Amino acid sequence: MNDFNPLRDAVPLQEVQRVLVIKLRHHGDVLLSSPVFSALKAAAPHVEIDALVYADTAEMLTLHPAIRRVHVIDRKWKKQGVGHQLKQEWALLDTLRAARYDLVLHLTEHWRGAWLCRLLKPRWSVGCTRVDAGRAWHRSFSHLYKVSGGLPRHTVERNLDALRRIGVRPALADRALQLVPGAEAEARVRQRLTDAEVSGPFIHIHPASRWFFKCWPAERMAALISMLQAQGHQVVLTAAPSRDELAMVGAIQAGLARPVPSLAGQLSLKELAALTGMAQAFVGVDSAPMHIAAAMAVPVVALFGPSGEKQWGPWSARARVVASEHHLCRPCGNDGCGGGKVSDCLENLPVTQVMAALQDVLQT
Repeated sequence: MNDFNPLRDAVPLQEVQRVLVIKLRHHGDVLLSSPVFSALKAAAPHVEIDALVYADTAEMLTLHPAIRRVHVIDRKWKKQGVGHQLKQEWALLDTLRAARYDLVLHLTEHWRGAWLCRLLKPRWSVGCTRVDAGRAWHRSFSHLYKVSGGLPRHTVERNLDALRRIGVRPALADRALQLVPGAEAEARVRQRLTDAEVSGPFIHIHPASRWFFKCWPAERMAALISMLQAQGHQVVLTAAPSRDELAMVGAIQAGLARPVPSLAGQLSLKELAALTGMAQAFVGVDSAPMHIAAAMAVPVVALFGPSGEKQWGPWSARARVVASEHHLCRPCGNDGCGGGKVSDCLENLPVTQVMAALQDVLQT
């Protein structure tokens, strides 16, 4: 017989028609949930799968081939007054109720997901175990999956554990990140590259993160770019439109004898993905753009300091993580040494080590 299943309470996917996946976190976290949709669709092609994310992260999932609709919660609702927020929240709840989901997968420890499972009343609901939560949390779900407490596992695998808990075994082919820029974003990026007089192969460098304790010093990034220029490589810089990130790009440009084209602060997430997909390789730090580069299947060089690459490294076979070989205290998870916002393990990371990793991935 071929119907043996050691998981006695596996969800019978043939009885599932509509699924809601909730991922209320930052941009990179949302992108790292994309294999959940692919794997579930591969296991049950007939199901309609929706997502619920924060509005500013929606571009990480829109156009995903396995997703029917992306519902959003806009964190700006609060700024427009309590009345406006309640109106929007109620409208969202009505929309979700109307979908009549059979299965809800909640991929974080956010309480909103637990309460939504209670309000939507799906036949099956999946959430993670929480040692810090009481009965209200655990009784919100029909199935609970364990969060690894021992050896670190990549966030992609931890997300996929929600599927494993209900009897779905994701195939290796379905575990890749999925991000679709779309034809319009690709066309806009091609025009921007033309306007910036970039033609032919180029290396995409995104030097910043919203958390600056994860960043390599601007002078070292400038030294890397100078080495690349000396070898005849074109470089394109990007950054988020925040004042700090734009200032960092300015400091890098100031350290170059020949400034490089910059699209810093000019690109949407879809356009950033399109740009990365056109590049020879990507160089960056632990950040959402690094995860975007992994999703676009380009060679990636990722610089890691206090954060852990086993949990958050680029999810790609075409990636190299560069980290200090001399700071045995990493990864510490701290916001800089002593909480000082500056990480010695990154400050002392040599340019030659990063350059060697880049040359390695360019040859693969």
